[in-house]
Amino acid sequence: MTDTTKIMALFISWTQLASMMAKGQREKDDANTQLPPNDTNEARGLSTANLTITFGLGHSFFIKNGKDRFGLAKSMPKQLTPMPRLTHENIDRNMSDGDICVQVCADIQQVAFHALRNLIKAAVGTAGIRWLQHGFMNAPKGKTGRNLFGFKDGTANVDLKDTAGHNRVIWTGKDEPKWMQGGTYLGYRKIKMMLETWDRDSFSDQENVFGRKKDSGAPFGQKHENDKVIISKLPADSHVRLAHGTGKEIYRRAFSYTDGIDESTGNYDAGLLFISFQNKPRDSFIPMLRLLGKSDALNEYTSHIATGLYAIPGGIGKNEYFAQHLLEG
Repeated sequence: MTDTTKIMALFISWTQLASMMAKGQREKDDANTQLPPNDTNEARGLSTANLTITFGLGHSFFIKNGKDRFGLAKSMPKQLTPMPRLTHENIDRNMSDGDICVQVCADIQQVAFHALRNLIKAAVGTAGIRWLQHGFMNAPKGKTGRNLFGFKDGTANVDLKDTAGHNRVIWTGKDEPKWMQGGTYLGYRKIKMMLETWDRDSFSDQENVFGRKKDSGAPFGQKHENDKVIISKLPADSHVRLAHGTGKEIYRRAFSYTDGIDESTGNYDAGLLFISFQNKPRDSFIPMLRLLGKSDALNEYTSHIATGLYAIPGGIGKNEYFAQHLLEG
């Protein structure tokens, strides 16, 4: 069996599993009870909990060490690139990048874990785990969630009902290979937050770092969260001023994480899993990171420790599987 054939078989299996689990179904066990069960069963009896599963492909899936791995480099997405080195980052390559990205989300952690566990089990012999990261996000219904610094995260996103805005910011168009059209790019940054340092800073200093009011989320000089940002009202190195000043648009969907205690310091090992979706990461996501890395007041309280960029193909049609139009041409 060729590598491409094995990948195809895996993607078919993953697509079938994802479809079943999103519907609350599970694989039936073999009649032979001497065989291991097909489903790991820890989510049995729980709801689907709005389970979603997103698959993506990294740059190294197409090209690794300068070599076209599977004869697919000619079809590589136009905006897919290895993440460049940026100022004020301390990247751990063992927690970054990867050939394939799998994002599993659910309202119940056990449902998400069950889905991921069964996808990993199905990949044995074809793909192995490079890194794994758990995160969480909670917010009142219809409201913007808050990060571990206590500020609202994602206020500037295009409105959920703004179809034209989504086409402008998120979804890829005809400038991409056909299999990638109607897809997007997932940008990833694991950002460690120095919570103990932050918690000793004054309320006013914290607001100046962001350029927004902590309680309401309103930009300086305004009253409400979604009011227009007035650049002249913001501190020169504030996060909001720099991000808005680029004129670049992305769609943020960040999660928080807590990984226990940093043994070297005795402080929290916690922070932000910055995830964003955009159709032109080379023109938006990466330039924004470059500027923030150089000048953002938040750099005093954060450290970027992992990174990645992945191409997410368009939606899967009936009787199709993930990346089918890439693998089959």
